[in-house]
Amino acid sequence: MALPNPHAPLAEQVEQLLATEGPLPIVAAGDPVLRQPTERFDGQLDPLLLARFVAALRTTMHAAPGVGVAAPQVGVPLRIAVIEDPAPVPEEVRLLRGRVPQPFRVLVNPSYEAAGGGRAAFFEGCLSVPGYQAVVARPAEVRLTGEDEHGHAFDEMFSGWPARIVQHETDHLDGVLYLDRAELRSLSSNQSMAEHWAQPTPDGAARALGFPLPD
Repeated sequence: MALPNPHAPLAEQVEQLLATEGPLPIVAAGDPVLRQPTERFDGQLDPLLLARFVAALRTTMHAAPGVGVAAPQVGVPLRIAVIEDPAPVPEEVRLLRGRVPQPFRVLVNPSYEAAGGGRAAFFEGCLSVPGYQAVVARPAEVRLTGEDEHGHAFDEMFSGWPARIVQHETDHLDGVLYLDRAELRSLSSNQSMAEHWAQPTPDGAARALGFPLPD
């Protein structure tokens, strides 16, 4: 499936993407669409087209699989993302990472700010940077504001792993990849992760690879 024409109106770009059934193609790092601030959503897609686009983003997220996907990751520079995390992890991981289930949600025009609680550092990956993970220190708690797909405003606090997810996806909407915030000495292939760094925290990786963790 070809990516949409970046010079076409946004509605036309989305129609082009949805012309074929199934998951949408994920844009890989190096494509300019991932490095440009997105356009604030202000009715560029009519309600039916928006609903179809959201459904396609959800299908794409599940197929990847991932816990979130942002519109620019499918080539559309619009300030929309979706998240969902069933969090099928062992109890130790749940406790140390604060990873709890998150229902499917649509984030429209989201923005976040740190809300205290210090910083937490864990390995993080991205569908647009396949095959690798790196440690990113992020605020452990954030305040997220925005709207849902129906235009209803929200103002909520997120902590633990859900806070990491909403920061990661909102960053995409600002042209920021997780690697921009990562400890680059921690960069590891998925194979190395499986062989060496499958522990619930990156403490061992920090000692062996020589990168700092927040206090």
